[in-house]
Amino acid sequence: MIVKMRKYAFMVFHREYDRFLSTLRELGVVHIKETKSVTDHAGLQEIASERKRVSSILHSFKTRHSREKKVVLSPPRQITKEEGLALLEKIEGLDDKITQLQAQKQSLQKDMSYMELWGDFNYTNIKYLKKAGYIVSFFTCPTSRFEPEWVDTYNAILINNFQSVTYFITITKEGTVLDIDAERPKMPDRGLTKLQARYDQLNLDLKQLDEQLTAMAVEEYHTLGELDKNLQDEFNLAHAIVQTDKQAGDKLMFLEGWTTDDKAATLEEELDKQGYFFRQEEIEDGDKTPVKLKNNKYSRLFEPITKMYSLPNYAELDPTPLFAPFFMLFFGLCFGDGGYGLIILLLCTFLKKKVSSDVKPFLSLFQWLGGMTIVVGALTGSFLGIALVDIPAFHAVKDYFLSSDNLMVLSVIIGITHILFGKAIGAYKTKIQRGTKYSIAPFAWVFVIASLLCVFGLPALNVHLPDLAVYTLYGIAALGLLIVLFYNSPGKNLFINFGSGLWNAYNIVFGLLGDTLSYIRLFAVGLTGSILGGVFNSLAVSMTANLPGVAHFIVMLLILLVGHGLNFGLCMISSLVHPIRLIFVEYFKNSEFEGGSKAFVPFKKA
Repeated sequence: MIVKMRKYAFMVFHREYDRFLSTLRELGVVHIKETKSVTDHAGLQEIASERKRVSSILHSFKTRHSREKKVVLSPPRQITKEEGLALLEKIEGLDDKITQLQAQKQSLQKDMSYMELWGDFNYTNIKYLKKAGYIVSFFTCPTSRFEPEWVDTYNAILINNFQSVTYFITITKEGTVLDIDAERPKMPDRGLTKLQARYDQLNLDLKQLDEQLTAMAVEEYHTLGELDKNLQDEFNLAHAIVQTDKQAGDKLMFLEGWTTDDKAATLEEELDKQGYFFRQEEIEDGDKTPVKLKNNKYSRLFEPITKMYSLPNYAELDPTPLFAPFFMLFFGLCFGDGGYGLIILLLCTFLKKKVSSDVKPFLSLFQWLGGMTIVVGALTGSFLGIALVDIPAFHAVKDYFLSSDNLMVLSVIIGITHILFGKAIGAYKTKIQRGTKYSIAPFAWVFVIASLLCVFGLPALNVHLPDLAVYTLYGIAALGLLIVLFYNSPGKNLFINFGSGLWNAYNIVFGLLGDTLSYIRLFAVGLTGSILGGVFNSLAVSMTANLPGVAHFIVMLLILLVGHGLNFGLCMISSLVHPIRLIFVEYFKNSEFEGGSKAFVPFKKA
């Protein structure tokens, strides 16, 4: 659900404004209304840039911590902002130096690889020859184009042949014109021995810098964390000042913001005590009211999926508890194998004891998803790619397993149910936002579709209704059609309503068909995973049938581990992508989800 908000306006004398903002920050319950963009204020951008630098370094330090075992971080030091920024520059300088040395190292590696083709020689000897009047020239050419007469004419000496390329030198008197159809490569400025020495020195320098940064990651991690908090506090305070309107010759400071309904009394009591003027205002349609979600323990696990798309706007419903059961069901159908579901459940249960509290909600979510996969696998009779219906022990209950035909029909039924549910939610949302009379036509569409599906769909499933029920459903559908054709826009001309109703009917009928077909992916993806699991089982048996003793079991185990590991990964990806797609596209469209709100972030100390 969406937490109820209250909107407030504050008017404060300019000399008391700093103390007022300090009071608001200490309370930590007011989300300040943004009237000016952060991108238009250079000061805020500068602080944001500084925080980004700190965040980048903290992330790199955390990566360094993961390389070591039992890292004990030093406590934070009390430093000023200037000292903190100087520390940032020092760390960034070390990072830049490491980057430069790594670039030099890569260049040296290329030079060394190239010089290995020429062999190890000393450039000093070439300089001695030049002083004696002889020039040493380096050439490369395709082996097929090397001319033997170059040996006699220019004292050509073959150095190497590699991948159909010939590497050779010539030793000629100074001033000799070389008429050789070959390329003159750009040679490194030192020999292989010196290149190797420089390479070793670079490795030593890099190791020393890396050790220095690792030590700083231990000593300064918490210090930088405190710097980040101070910068965040500075940003929040500066942001509050930027969003303040100055009135009455800059003597009065005007600010607006929101607080949650349960914190309103605390806010008013404290401001009354300190004598500040405030007034509660009506939340209007055009207000960009921030949103805070509050759900039960189960639905809260699915909030990241909602936030991945967008938070709902304040005037609509929180979709999280509405789509959560469907998402879980879709995931189970796409995975479709009880064995894989059991692996997810057991793995997440084990990892929850090892990970931080921030990660535990995600593992709890996958515990629910794994449990649903087990249920679906039990219904379809699939366990690690094994079809339970073919096992003699399950012959007594084989008629209760869902076949592929059953699954396809079930997917369509689930899809239609989900679409109708979305349209009902959309109609209810219209009732809340615009009033009952505007929701009559959307609700009528729900009854029309549901009635006609019962009349024509149930017989296809060998479910036959009594004639009275059929005629009643026809009557409901006819009445609903009259409403959607002639009362879809209350207050407008009858003929305009009729034209608009026909157009809506066209869109809904063909949209319903396309949307319903989208849910067949639940059957197709789940069936694919089960079939692939069975294929790997068959391969493991057939490919190891002629192997002796222990080798038979080892190779079979390897095939099963690799095959099912690959299949598990593919199933995991598809079982997340396709349900998300059905929620974001089909459900959000039919429920007329708008979204677009910002999260409720109160002005408070970091």
